[in-house]
Amino acid sequence: MITEPQGYDASQITVLEGLDAVRKRPGMYIGPTDINGLHHMIKEVVDNSVDEALAGYADTIEITIYNDGSVRVTDNGRGIPVDIHPKHQVSALQLAATELHAGGKFGDGGYKVSSGLHGVGLSVVNALSEWMRAEVRRHGKLWVQEYLTGKPKGPVAAVGAAEGTGTAIHFMPDITIFKDGIDYQFKAVTQRFREMAYLTKGLRFKFIDERTNDEVNFYFEGGIISYVRHLNKGKGVLHRLPFYVERSVGDVAVEVAMQYTESYDTDSIYAFANNINNTDGGAHLSGFRTALTRVINTYARSKSLLKDNDTNLTGDDVREGLTAVISVKLKDPQFSSQTKEKLVSPEAASAVGTVMGDAFGAWLDENPAEARRIIEKAVSASRTRLAVQKVRDTARKSAMEGFSLPGKLADCSDTNPARCELYIVE
Repeated sequence: MITEPQGYDASQITVLEGLDAVRKRPGMYIGPTDINGLHHMIKEVVDNSVDEALAGYADTIEITIYNDGSVRVTDNGRGIPVDIHPKHQVSALQLAATELHAGGKFGDGGYKVSSGLHGVGLSVVNALSEWMRAEVRRHGKLWVQEYLTGKPKGPVAAVGAAEGTGTAIHFMPDITIFKDGIDYQFKAVTQRFREMAYLTKGLRFKFIDERTNDEVNFYFEGGIISYVRHLNKGKGVLHRLPFYVERSVGDVAVEVAMQYTESYDTDSIYAFANNINNTDGGAHLSGFRTALTRVINTYARSKSLLKDNDTNLTGDDVREGLTAVISVKLKDPQFSSQTKEKLVSPEAASAVGTVMGDAFGAWLDENPAEARRIIEKAVSASRTRLAVQKVRDTARKSAMEGFSLPGKLADCSDTNPARCELYIVE
């Protein structure tokens, strides 16, 4: 018999207001509160600056890690608006820093393409910081607001004159949240900035780590073509110039760069949506893989590089030794979670598939020598795969029949007795 809980009534229902929910359940917003969570804090702030670059308003982002563990991110974008919001009657800067789902990423007037999904980046960083300071250069003035554990210490105020425009966010992660300590990995953080610089042509990154006096600068005019070349540095390649296409289908901008290497390793494919590295792939990666396999099989058969009785090359066959970078930019991308490891927007799959199908098919026709080398490598991978499969099937068949041959003999792979005889000569 189920007994009624004692004292369980409306008074037991707790409502977390403002940013209290973020501090109570940080894992819902940044994932684990270990070093990965620390890196995610930096990423959320930098993503906002990258959005300004994607919109065409910023070309320089500077990140500094200080000796005390605090981080400062500065850009030369438009600056977060500081005027009073007509509905909420507080500064737009305060709204962006203290309210979840507040920002310029939901209406049509803010950002056409954005790295942010929910508009929670700055407010989450604020909530999970011991303190944060926001500085905005706008309207010829320097506007400042400071916060403690997500709450404003005072209103947004102009503290002096300023040239140009831009935003600077300086924050100290809260040690009571990040209990493993405030310690960033320079190499891991650097890798993210390098990716962003590759993915956004003309964007400069300057990263300073005062703890170790390290400094790196990234600027890549070649974009993702430079990225593919960087990934293949030191490897033998099947074609000197990487394949590259940039095209839009509807509201989805697609950019793909790829190059085959002589390696027999599995593929190295990196998929990005609005400059976010989707480590679990998703729709854009699926569209790429499907189109790649289809185009190569169609080309191989049209040039008689695959015979009529040959089976089609599989996805694994055509991707052996491949290095590729896929970048899509779309409005209102849908991800599987706030940490954005997987893109689930269906329009991305069809857009990438269409662009790859047209452009790579044309590239193969225009580069027959390179195309032949790619097909021959895929056919070689297919033969190896089938040979391995045949050995496995034979071993499995022998085990199932409960009979094993001496070590010097190998079981036949054919099941037709008329073609399988064993002659013993004494």
